[in-house]
Order: sequence, then C-alpha cells, then structure tokens
Amino acid sequence: MSINWFPGHMHKARKEIAKVMDEVDVVIEVIDARLPQSSENPLVDSLRKGKPKLKILNKSDLADEERTQQWLEYFNSLPDTRAISLEQSQKKVINRIADICKQMVPSRSNSDRPVRTMIMGIPNVGKSTLINALLGRKIAKVGNEPAVTKTQTRFTTHNGMVLSDTPGFLWPKIEDEDSGYRLAASGAIKDTAIEHEDVAIFAAGFLRTDYPDRLIERFKFKEMPELAEGVLDEIGRRRGCLRPGGVVDRNKASTLLLNELRSGKLGKISFETVDEWVEKRRIAELERIEQERRDAEEASESKGRS
Repeated sequence: MSINWFPGHMHKARKEIAKVMDEVDVVIEVIDARLPQSSENPLVDSLRKGKPKLKILNKSDLADEERTQQWLEYFNSLPDTRAISLEQSQKKVINRIADICKQMVPSRSNSDRPVRTMIMGIPNVGKSTLINALLGRKIAKVGNEPAVTKTQTRFTTHNGMVLSDTPGFLWPKIEDEDSGYRLAASGAIKDTAIEHEDVAIFAAGFLRTDYPDRLIERFKFKEMPELAEGVLDEIGRRRGCLRPGGVVDRNKASTLLLNELRSGKLGKISFETVDEWVEKRRIAELERIEQERRDAEEASESKGRS
C-alpha cells in the first residue's frame, strides 16, 4: 500500500525544521517500538545535518520485548546514535534523557549552557506526552489521533535542556508497501486516509504468521483459518459482527481487530524485525546497482548510435 499523506502543515514543519537546525545540539527522534524502522522518518537524517541523534523507542510496553532488544542493539551500533526504549510510566528513564543528551555533546555537558534538543517523529508516536513528562507539567497538547501538534514550540526543563517540539510529519510518499500497512495498523495514519478493511486484512495475515497463539487465545479460535480474510471473518463471527442472515460485517470486524491490536489487548506485539529490514535493504542495494548498470549500458548504446 503506497500512501500519500502530506498535509500543508507537514510541509511547513519540514521547512521550519531546516531553518532552525543550526541552533540544535541533539536530535531526539521518537519512534514506535512496535515498528522501529517503519516509524523512522527518512527525512530526519537529511534534516539533522549530522547532529547526534537519540532514538527513543516509545510505547515499549506494547512491543515484543525480544524484538525491541534486537532493535536497540542495531541502532546503538550506528554512528552518532544512541537508542533507549521507553514507556511513559518509566520516570527514571525519562529523567535520564537530559544527561544522555549532554553526554552526546561534551562541549555542553562541561559548561553551564543548556543542551539544545529538537524532538522529531511521525504523528502519534508520543512526542507531546514525552515533552509533558520531561517538563513535569502539561504544556504540549496530547491526543490519540495523528497530527495534534501543528506548530513548532520551545520549552526549557529544570535540568538544563531546551526542547524544541515539532509537528509530527510523514514523508511525501511511503513507498514500501509493508511499511504503509504497518503504520496504518498501528494508528500512525488517520483512518480516513486508508482503506480500513485492507489494513485489517493485512493485520490479520501478519498476526496469523507471527503471533498465531495470540489470535487463538484472544478470539477463542478452534482452528486457524488458512487465509487472512478467513481470520477476519472468524473474528467477526465470534464477536457478533454480523449483518442480517449471519453475514460477517467486515467493517465492524476490521474496527474491532485494529482497536484491540492498537490498545495492546492482543499482547506485546512488534510488526518487524531487524533481520527483515537488513535483508530488505540488501536487496534494495542490489537492485540499485543493477539499475545503474542498465542505465550505463543504455547510455553507452545511445552514444554509439549517435
């Protein structure tokens, strides 16, 4: 599923971020621990101008702990990058964020100057909730839908850190089909921008493959349907999502499945693994090299004909 969702305020946010990046010491990128790569905005690296980056895998209480640990190890192996996992109830971890940022910029940690940070991330990953926790008071507006923050704001914490909040923004086009579905299933993309049933079928197929025991336990399946559509229909039958004549109302079944998935009622679930993304990037690189070879051959042949 290729998604185009780039409202005007997101384009404006991108321009504002680029304008003030020179005044930032550390970029704090908040991502969803359930889908660390799909919720990573590729525009962040192009905008941060080589500044150190602290990646916060938020909502870790909803994510598969083993997969989260693998992602932390992967991100911490990258240059100029630190990564921690976080759930909003972990006050001790939240209180450590300022010190971690200062460690990433020694020139600031050894002086009285506050470390200047910018919090970035796609919609609905918990940026505003994190800011409120860091400040110890409710300042940033919080919502359970994407795109609540629409303007850039700046706050100062009690422990020597300046926070610049930015609106959550996606990149102009989400090319990777699986990423689009994962973002939609997690709630990062407004339901009005997607085909609800298509996303639920994707989620059902994913759960059938990666977490079948969760489906069986939660929905009391006697046996696992062979197809994702069958999983969704079985959920509808077992939860009473029926139309006259006993026909499954897939729209209601889709809403039910996605709500339970997003709320954590199906248990701790992560949509992607490090190995999967490493392999996907390896294939993409091979395809890029092959395309460059073809382009060079075509250019050579065209030059020969002329």
